[in-house]
This record gives sequence, structure tokens and C-alpha cells, in this order.
Amino acid sequence: MNKITDETIEYVGILAKLELTDEEKEKAKNDMEQMLDYIDKLGEPDTDNVTALSHVLPVKNVFREDEVTNSDDSANILKNAPDEQDNMFVVPQTF
Repeated sequence: MNKITDETIEYVGILAKLELTDEEKEKAKNDMEQMLDYIDKLGEPDTDNVTALSHVLPVKNVFREDEVTNSDDSANILKNAPDEQDNMFVVPQTF
């Protein structure tokens, strides 16, 4: 069983900027001990023959492959422009 000292509870209270009563400190100490005991239980099962998984479900890439293309679609893009000059958008000047 993990033991949490009163000094540890005081330090955590200072870090969390909490003013704890003696009753709250004792409850926090018991809660932290239970959490640490539970964490210790996670290391108990034998996982030597278990294969590691990155995801529970089979995951595959659903995106298409990147294909490099050198196409000039500027004429099509500029169809929606309110005004264009030299194959560029013309916008109001800003300062």
C-alpha cells in the first residue's frame, strides 16, 4: 500500500492554492493513496504475450494518394473575380 505523508498533502495544497481543513487533508490523503494503489494494479497483469495495438479497430488511410500535377487553372479561378488584371485579382487598395 502506498503511503502519502502529511507534507505531501500540504505541498499539493500549496501548488493547487487550496486551503484545506484537517478533515479535507485526511480525505485527500486517503484518495491519493487509493489512486496510487490502483495505478500499481495496472502493472500486475502479465502482458508479455500480448501484441501491442495502436487502435482497437482496424484503421486504414482513407485519403487518396498525393499526385503532383502542374496545371494552370487560373483562367477558371479568375471567372469569379470581380476584377482581374494580368492574370491576378484586383482588390481595393488598403493602407
